[in-house]
Amino acid sequence: MSHSSPASYLIWTILTAMLGAFLIFHLWSFDRFKCLKWNSGATSGAFKRVMTYSYLITVPMIFTYAIGNMVIKYHEGFLAHPVLGIIPKPYQLWEPIAQSTIFPLMLLFSIGWSLEMVTHLEELCFWLFLVNSGSGQQNWFHSLYFKTWVVGSAAAVIYMPLVTIFTRGDHLKASTFLDSEAYTFLAGSLGSLSLTLWFIPILWTFPSFLNNLRMEGVDVATIVRLTKFSELNTIRIVFRLLFTIPLLILGVDGVRPHKHVNESMLWTDFLTTIAGFGCVISSAITLVIFFPRSIEGEIAARDAARERKLTKSYARSASNVDVESMHRQMSGYNNNNHAPSHSNTTGNTYLLTSSPIKQTYSLDGHDDVGSVVYPDINLTRNVWDNDEERDVAAALPPIKPVRKKVISPGRDSDSGSASLTESNLSIHNTRISNVNPMIANFRSPIDIHSGEPVSRLTFSRK
Repeated sequence: MSHSSPASYLIWTILTAMLGAFLIFHLWSFDRFKCLKWNSGATSGAFKRVMTYSYLITVPMIFTYAIGNMVIKYHEGFLAHPVLGIIPKPYQLWEPIAQSTIFPLMLLFSIGWSLEMVTHLEELCFWLFLVNSGSGQQNWFHSLYFKTWVVGSAAAVIYMPLVTIFTRGDHLKASTFLDSEAYTFLAGSLGSLSLTLWFIPILWTFPSFLNNLRMEGVDVATIVRLTKFSELNTIRIVFRLLFTIPLLILGVDGVRPHKHVNESMLWTDFLTTIAGFGCVISSAITLVIFFPRSIEGEIAARDAARERKLTKSYARSASNVDVESMHRQMSGYNNNNHAPSHSNTTGNTYLLTSSPIKQTYSLDGHDDVGSVVYPDINLTRNVWDNDEERDVAAALPPIKPVRKKVISPGRDSDSGSASLTESNLSIHNTRISNVNPMIANFRSPIDIHSGEPVSRLTFSRK
């Protein structure tokens, strides 16, 4: 982006700032930033820490690179070139302080890009493991895919900064700096583009993978989760292509002797703007995949917190009431309102009032109405709720549990009771033997505990 205008860096700054705001909002809604703690729960192993912090560090690095170049380019302004016309002022004409920021900002951008490749490589290896693994291979941390991610991540973190360092040259010479920027863009875009293209076969085979899970009897909730992640990955692949291909074009054109694209401010601004949208939107989708929110769980948590507050408030108010006075008032009320009297009886219809604030209901066709015995009132609960619970329990018919019959070989399906025999158990185990237990527990590509087998894990949010 050496020949890009200040407006292109302004767009990058606005987009990355919006990404940072969305990140803060999403993590606050997810678990009130608890996932950012060093020890955030039972699943906060070294792997989850590396993936969480490497992703979160990328966003401020790219934002610093964008806002730094925006401020400098707006401060330096434009220059009237006799051949190219009005162009941004070249780097060799910048002030010494501005020139000294060229290499640090580019190095910061290359490090952030390398951490982004760590994130993308982990997702690629994880989805390959998930699609190709069976019940015999249950541990992600012992798989070849995990080892591939470790080696590839180390290579990405090392080679990207080294490319920027070894090609920086003398920042007072515009040609050497332009070569450094071009080689950084070329190296980063080639790495990210290769990872993006490797995702396409996974997306191609994912529908058949889901059909196989349905045939194996995997529950519907798991199928829904995997389908949602598949759709998010499809959308993210499109925007990652919009991020890598424009920078690849700028990088290839920058290392050539005759630069055609980089000398046109129109095409440079167009490509950098497209790359900015692709980078930010794909990173936002990555955030949603890494930290998937459960709206149902959040609503249940808020309702539970509201109930706890109401319970504490009611307990404090009830403690200030005279217990003896309440006993006398309630006993007098019960004697006056629930004792049988001729004025409340009309034929076979009895009028009973269960609450002073509710309507009166008539019970027709009940001849045998004996005396009503009321238990002792628990002051920590509402007496009218107790009455309603008794009424509902009495009105409902007894519910018998439904038990599924497991028919063993040689037993007729209509011959009464059946038991889970050893043969039936073996048949059941054989039927689900092709499904990795990790699939049923899957919530996020990074929410994995490194200390236990996958079959014992639960991936619920804390």
